[in-house]
Parts: sequence; structure tokens; C-alpha cells
Amino acid sequence: MSSSQSARPFRRRVFYIPGFDPYPARRYRELYRKEGREQAQLSGYTLEMRARIGTEGYAWNVVTQTQGTRAHTRYDILVWNDLVRDGMAMSIPGTYARLVQVAWLYVSSGAFRRLMMLRKGPVIAALYPIVVLVLQLLIALAAAWSVSRAVSAVTFPGAGLIVGLPLLVFLMRWFKARDRWLFAYYLMQDYAFTAQRSGANPPELDSRIEDFKQRILAALGTDVDEVLVVGHSSGAHLAINILADLSRDQLIPLRGPKLAFLSLGQVVPMVSFLPRAYKLRADLHHLSQQDHLFWLDVSAPGDGCSFALCDPVSVSGVAPDNKKWPLVISAAFSQTLSPQKWKALRRRYFRLHFQYLCAFDQPADYDYFQITAGPMTLQQRFTGRKPSASRIDVPASPHTAMHI
Repeated sequence: MSSSQSARPFRRRVFYIPGFDPYPARRYRELYRKEGREQAQLSGYTLEMRARIGTEGYAWNVVTQTQGTRAHTRYDILVWNDLVRDGMAMSIPGTYARLVQVAWLYVSSGAFRRLMMLRKGPVIAALYPIVVLVLQLLIALAAAWSVSRAVSAVTFPGAGLIVGLPLLVFLMRWFKARDRWLFAYYLMQDYAFTAQRSGANPPELDSRIEDFKQRILAALGTDVDEVLVVGHSSGAHLAINILADLSRDQLIPLRGPKLAFLSLGQVVPMVSFLPRAYKLRADLHHLSQQDHLFWLDVSAPGDGCSFALCDPVSVSGVAPDNKKWPLVISAAFSQTLSPQKWKALRRRYFRLHFQYLCAFDQPADYDYFQITAGPMTLQQRFTGRKPSASRIDVPASPHTAMHI
């Protein structure tokens, strides 16, 4: 081997799929810049982010040096926040109609009870917007009724209605305008987006998934060492759809880059437990037995918005006899964050759902920036790692059919 060959840096393509998030991709770039710099300083390596590149999508380059070994990474965000914004552009009455639809679907299908058996945290998070929105409606109705009665008592009966209805509308709009702090409308639209077709993807999402698939397929045809797909939160089940399609269609080159999948803070059971989630369950079944990828699933009990340590294949009831994936491990926030940082974050539930993308001041083997920009493949880094002893792998879904 020549000196030029031995000096060749490790090369990687990363495709990050966000969850149900209306914010633009630059939010993730700035998070990566800030937290990556902090993690590199804490762990003793260098990390340099370079300017955004290309015109397709949203991407940047990262260069790291770890113990004298360099790595070059192109990091792409697979953007679907426009679909999220479209899904959130719903009237107040429409939101309440969706609330009833979602609640009825999860209760009548048996999914709600089975999800509660797994993890109460994410189910409580799902109940939160329902409780808040119903409470807002009751407060607005009570205020409008009280004012209406008072006005009618001192004027004439119809006057109360003339004043009460505008007040009701005003209060409901006032509540919605403050959702940036409460997240009730946001979370309701998140669950409604999934539930609108009882677990099947809406056509516009399937179209976007096809675009993502073509971009990942193109990267698999390059001379990089690894193609790493990261699915965060509800982005995890999009990644499962993509990778299962590529595998099923035999599009993954046997002699190409190593293919790896990292699912973070996944909420797969919220979808796979629904009656018409046939494709997702089939994709879980297929992907879990493939030799041509490495699948690591990372979560933490401290993240109340994820199904922490729940094996998404097994709990969905579709694990084959020769199941290989995923390797389920814990990010163990209470151990990998210092007592001071853990104390500051432990009640910030939405922030903790993003901790997987952030720096740990007492890191163990999970370091997001070494995984996405360091000089080792995901498989090299975690080969031999035992799954977390506290993982949940008992079949729990009320629906296990993988085809209509």
C-alpha cells in the first residue's frame, strides 16, 4: 500500500431524517456546530464544520481528527418540514375534530392499552395535548358563558350571545397563539399526521420517502467507506421504510460502502400498533434479518417522549426466527451526563428528546459526533456490544398483520 493510500482519510455520508418538526434544517446545523464543538473539547479530538455545500437539499462537511486519524463526512438533512407545516396549517375546529379522531382510533383499536403496557412516558406525552386542548376549550366556554349570562342579565337575552361568541373565538385564538410554549397544537398535529390513515403513510409522505431513497441509493454508489442513515424520533420509521425498500429491491451493492442505520429516541410503536400499519410492520420484519446493514437503536429511560429500550421489531410482534437487529442500547442519561447537567435537564422533556444529538459531559460508548464524523463505521464501533439488559422485547401490538 502506498503512503498516499494509507493517508487516505475515512469517508462517510450521513443522511439525517428529523422527526415531526416544522423548523428549518439550519436549526440542526447550528445544533451540530455548537454541540459538536463542545463534545470534541470534552473528549479530546478536533471537529471542524465547513460551509453548506451543494444545491440539493441541505448539507455540510465535517472534518475530524481522532488520535491522528482523519475523517471526512458529508452530512445531509433529509427535509420534510414543509409537509409538517402543511399538516399543522389546520383550523381550530379542524384540530378538535382530529383530536376526537385520534383518541377514538387509539382506544378502539386496542393500541392505547397495549402502548401503556410498554412505556407510560410517551403515552402520557400523547395524552398531554388532548388534556390541554380540552382544558382550553372548557375554560373558553366557561368564560364566554359567564360573560354572556352577565350581559343578558343587565340588557336583553340576545345580547349575551352577541358578546359571548366573539369572546369564545378570541380566547381560543389566544390559546393557539401561545402554543409555542405549550406545544399542545403541535403534538396534536404530530399524532394526527400518523393517525389520519390509521398507520399507513399519506401519499405526500410516500412521495418524499421515494426522493430520500434515491438520494441514499446514489450515495451507496460512491467510494465512501460508510453510508449512515440516522432516524430521529418519528424519522426512525421513515428510515425503516426507506432501508427496507432498498433491501427488498436488492439495490444495496454488496461491494459498496458499509450501510448502517442509527435509530434515536424512536416512537415506532405509536405507528406499528395501529391497524393499517401493514407496510411498517412488514418493513420491520424484513429489515431485522438482513446481513448487509448494521442497525443500532439508542434511547434512554430519561427520555419520556420515546419508547425507551423497546425493541421496535419485537414489541410490534413481527420478529422472525432469524432476527438480527436492532442492537438496542441505552444512552443512560443519568450516567453519561454529570449530576449538575442531569439535574438541569431532567424536567425539560422536549430538550431531553434531542439529547442524543448533543454533547455528553461524561460520555460512555455513545458519542453522536464520533459516530457521525469519526474514523470508524458504526459496526466497528459497536461490534461485540451487548444489548441493554433492561430492553423490552415482548410482543405487545394488538395488530401484527403485514399485508391487507
